[in-house]
Amino acid sequence: MPEMYDVITMGRIGVDLYPLQTGLPLAQVETFGKFLGGSPTNVAVAAARLGRRTAVLTRTGRDAFGDYLHQQLREFGVDDRWVTSVDAYPTPVTFCEIFPPDDFPLYFYRQPKAPDLEIHETELDLDAIRAARVFWMTGTGLCAEPSRTATLAALRARSEARERSVGGQGPGPLTVFDLDWRPMFWTDDPGHPIASARYREALAHATVAVGNLDECEIATGEREPYPAARALLAAGVELAVVKQGPKGVLAVHRDGTVADVPPLPVEVVNGLGAGDAFGGALCHGLLAGWETERVMRYANAAGAIVASRLACSPAMPFPYEVEEALVRGAVTAGEPGAGS
Repeated sequence: MPEMYDVITMGRIGVDLYPLQTGLPLAQVETFGKFLGGSPTNVAVAAARLGRRTAVLTRTGRDAFGDYLHQQLREFGVDDRWVTSVDAYPTPVTFCEIFPPDDFPLYFYRQPKAPDLEIHETELDLDAIRAARVFWMTGTGLCAEPSRTATLAALRARSEARERSVGGQGPGPLTVFDLDWRPMFWTDDPGHPIASARYREALAHATVAVGNLDECEIATGEREPYPAARALLAAGVELAVVKQGPKGVLAVHRDGTVADVPPLPVEVVNGLGAGDAFGGALCHGLLAGWETERVMRYANAAGAIVASRLACSPAMPFPYEVEEALVRGAVTAGEPGAGS
């Protein structure tokens, strides 16, 4: 029997180089901090911080930055056994600019191709993927081959596992599709009809979909919160989570449950990474069997805590920090554990 993981994530990884000076364009920044990055990788870190057994399935370059990412994963308690190297491509690097409260441009350096798009179906541990309590994948994994075929193979394996589970006793495993729309990765798809078709194909295998309004529009053609949630349910998921930025988050379950939760007040330092903290906390709450509104409030608080900090991966909160933020009803910058 494969080892059981609470959460396995699949997809993007890289090195984040974030300015240690805020409010300046990159041309004027002189000092940077180096951090583990990549949305699904950060989700695994966030879930590990909350006590979950996690692993990430991805690829790096065979270089010093790749070595650094392995080191960081181990330090954060994320299993790196399925993080392999690619000789042909360097480990990606991402820069950002920090203009609080709501402007954080990203600059991805993933040329000529990112190693995390070189995941092959034949390399997947499908038994472990089937056995995981939560499997988390992203839209970026669908933008190129062989990653697209591998991602869909993993999703089909999850569907098979769920059919067996539902046919027996107890709830089936959770498959989360983080819509993760990054148009710069789909430059050969004007108007994005290919992306929309691939998103619909993946949605048919997911049980949970998470995305903001732009991402929901790519996946469903709808960008108003309630119509987008209903369209995601119609596409096959059981729980649709629609992020609305300063308006909070809307969650609609197939059973009719609706949770429309306002954001937790926060003094924003860097909004990047907040969604990944939300994702890790979402996994944690769903695994705990909490009611939908409680899951959303907890995930909102985790995201707000990271928004109050500079970094992403090292800023992921511990359970006591989330609980304290919920009790206070707000988050302020500079809390214990904040990034540099």
